[in-house]
Amino acid sequence: MRAPRTLLAACVVALLALTGCRLDVDVELTIGPDGTGELVVTAVADAELVERVPGLVDDLRLDDATAAGWSVEGPTAAPDDDGGLVLTLRHPVTSADDATNLLASLGPPFSGVTMSRQLGPEGSNEATTALAGQLQLTGGFDAFADSDLLAAVGGTPFATDIAEAGATPTESMSITFRADLPGVVESTTGTSRDGAIEWSAPLNGDAQDVATTTAQRPEDGNGWAGPLSVLALVLLVVWVLVAVAVIALVVRARARRRHRRRSFG
Repeated sequence: MRAPRTLLAACVVALLALTGCRLDVDVELTIGPDGTGELVVTAVADAELVERVPGLVDDLRLDDATAAGWSVEGPTAAPDDDGGLVLTLRHPVTSADDATNLLASLGPPFSGVTMSRQLGPEGSNEATTALAGQLQLTGGFDAFADSDLLAAVGGTPFATDIAEAGATPTESMSITFRADLPGVVESTTGTSRDGAIEWSAPLNGDAQDVATTTAQRPEDGNGWAGPLSVLALVLLVVWVLVAVAVIALVVRARARRRHRRRSFG
């Protein structure tokens, strides 16, 4: 599951050495009340980057991504239609462990980011979802290159261009992590925005903690068993009404038969 990291490496190492170019990456984890959801990685390359590296699209290798279960959308024109490109990768999340493995597959700046989910006592319809780990980029652009690549070329590709341009990850790119977790936020190190928790990854070597805990409770109206309980109640009421109607019909039919017998008697 290294496909998204391959994407970042292709865009960052080979492209951001060019001064003035920019790459913005958004990583969004969405988890529903049942503990499943989706991880979406969206990379936006600006127009100058696309212009100065004409082979950008052709150089992307996404076969590993699709083989690992990622669906690929694009590259397509950026929404503002200024010549930039947008590439989106999506992967379903089936469990907390699955989310942890997918986040680990992204590589830097995701450092030991994990998701856990703890169910409450049986019958309580409660659950706690938690994130742990850090966002940290150490080693500058080297962090985006595989060790085999660094060994093969003797260092960071375009190192001379990077040095001459004075390019740094902080100036050339951004990486944003958003987590939309079920329940009420009990604690977080992020910023609440549009119903989700958001962090901007520091790209200067500093570390950003992503510790977050949310709790699902029946009274919050977002427990995964709530809809099932309502449905069960509705079905019970419907069943009782049907049963009463059938009994009424049977009683009425019997009364009619008795009336007929008396009439002919």
